[in-house]
Amino acid sequence: MADTSYTVHAVAGIPEVGPGDDLAALIAAAVTGSGLGLHDGDILCVTSKILSKAEGRVVRADDREAAIDAEMVRLVARRGPTRIVQTRHGFVMAAAGVDASNTPAGTVLLLPEDPDGSARDIADALRERFGVSVGVVVTDTFGRPWREGQTDVAIGCAYVNALMDHRGTIDAFGNELLVTAAATADELAGAGEVVKGKADGVPVAVIRGLGDLVTEEPGLGVRPLIRSAENDMFSLGTTEAMREGVLRRRTTQWFASDPVPPDSVRRAVAAALTAPSPAPAPENSTVPWRFVLLESETARKAFASGLASTDDTVLERAPYLVVPCHIATALPTTDFLIASLGAAVENFLVTLAAEGIGSTWADPDPAAIKELLALPDGWEPLGVIAIGKPAESPPPQTPRDPEDFITVR
Repeated sequence: MADTSYTVHAVAGIPEVGPGDDLAALIAAAVTGSGLGLHDGDILCVTSKILSKAEGRVVRADDREAAIDAEMVRLVARRGPTRIVQTRHGFVMAAAGVDASNTPAGTVLLLPEDPDGSARDIADALRERFGVSVGVVVTDTFGRPWREGQTDVAIGCAYVNALMDHRGTIDAFGNELLVTAAATADELAGAGEVVKGKADGVPVAVIRGLGDLVTEEPGLGVRPLIRSAENDMFSLGTTEAMREGVLRRRTTQWFASDPVPPDSVRRAVAAALTAPSPAPAPENSTVPWRFVLLESETARKAFASGLASTDDTVLERAPYLVVPCHIATALPTTDFLIASLGAAVENFLVTLAAEGIGSTWADPDPAAIKELLALPDGWEPLGVIAIGKPAESPPPQTPRDPEDFITVR
């Protein structure tokens, strides 16, 4: 168990850092000159900006957006000029960490090349110089989803476990902890930032009293804190999620055997219902579309078998079938009514694609569909949609220049 109390000390006296400076030597001089020294079990929180400066990660800012482009690997969200992106390190943050503060006008700072490696180098040098076991956390300022304000988090660390997994342990009431994992390195980064401040020119803090958190080996760095894509429920912003769904949507001929989550289909139907409807405004109460969901294996196989003569074998391979219909008795059948159902189906397909579900929109004989499903009078099917998890990754979308498809008057 970690100690029950600790102190946090700002390390003053570190001069302006420039390219090539020995940060470990500067920190050692500052902790010695201040009388603080370093003890066994101390943890140093080092602002990433001084690492960036020492590593020469300072660039001209004639085009800050170009610097962000060069540092990012994926756009996550955008609102106006603000971009949340994923960096090549795996961090999801504003502007890829490209920072115009605490650097001369006309320049910006990029994140360190290898924050974990930098943390390890500093820790090793200080351990050798002072003969003590210390840990180092490299920090940077992040905003957080659903929370106002910013706080420092760890973007690199050495001789400190970034993530402490408490799953399987028992709490004070005898309950087994199932999902609790403490982001230890982030907690330390936040504690150090309280005394460093944002504009006080104090880039290092020493946390004393938490020696149980210092490890014998450098460890895995911050990698355990980076959530994998498959475990990230919020990897895309709303706009980007929809755009990603559009880009992912392909005709899928072969499906994996995995079942399709019914909730995913219902979310797709909800998205379909937002499409423009020919029903009268403003109430738009007569939405003339219905979706027949063939969820049970018995219903699906009987239906697909009945349509086998149409050679739509993809319907037999799919783990889920959907029949979109327009209701001819609700509104007069017009081309616009049918087109509106097409718009609803597109919303449906794109929403499924955003959740990683593939689809094929087939066009069997409508009369056969009506008979097999015993559809009510006036329900007119517009094909059958086969859906499921793709058995293989679809080929990349062929780039198309939108200007080739536009006429301006």
